[in-house]
Amino acid sequence: MSLFRTVLNKTAIVVLLLAACGKDDPVAPPLEDGKSTVIYDLAGDTQASIADGIDGKERRPFYTFLYRLRDKRQIWIRTKADSAQWLKTADWDIAFTGNYNSEIYINHAADPNNPGYQGPVTNTGIVLVEQPYEAVTTAPSDVEFDNNGVGAVGWAQSEGSPGWFSYNATTHIMKALPNRTYVLRLPDGKYAKLQLLSAYKGNPPAVTDMYWPAPYFTFRYFVQQDGSKDLNTK
Repeated sequence: MSLFRTVLNKTAIVVLLLAACGKDDPVAPPLEDGKSTVIYDLAGDTQASIADGIDGKERRPFYTFLYRLRDKRQIWIRTKADSAQWLKTADWDIAFTGNYNSEIYINHAADPNNPGYQGPVTNTGIVLVEQPYEAVTTAPSDVEFDNNGVGAVGWAQSEGSPGWFSYNATTHIMKALPNRTYVLRLPDGKYAKLQLLSAYKGNPPAVTDMYWPAPYFTFRYFVQQDGSKDLNTK
């Protein structure tokens, strides 16, 4: 994450492009499956910028927001009072942090970089499954969560990174990586799967304007309410 911030902060104007999850197919498959929750264009901190003079935006760090899967609640952390009220609680699941809110953490108390650091949540985790969202039908074992899980996903800086997007430091293009589904073990002990699709308004297959509105997140997820590891959404 620190390298990502360094690269971006040295760039006067950053062009971010998220491709749809399909490889070469110009028509993306439908997101609705009758079971998953699909979120379109959830606005992140659209008033922040990493550079001066960008459409009247303010050059400053992007405000973090928390997200609660069960009721689709977005919770902003803009002030010390917000932090005190929300961060050290079990009342949120994931946090969108960093530049363009692109670094996503699951609520957890052990990681000093995690918004939930020193809070009550200690049982959560993220496991990357390198399969299409529809193909992920079962959550991994708890042993895998404990031993191989990760706390956050963002820029995939290497082939072995669990990140959800690639970033080209020359072209300043950001692409969602195909066949990356994240299985979550949530604060309440339930299991979920998550697919991150876009950080641009309208979830466009391509961005031709460097000022395309961002960040506006499109993603989908499924939470198994019965507590089992069954994540089949077909």
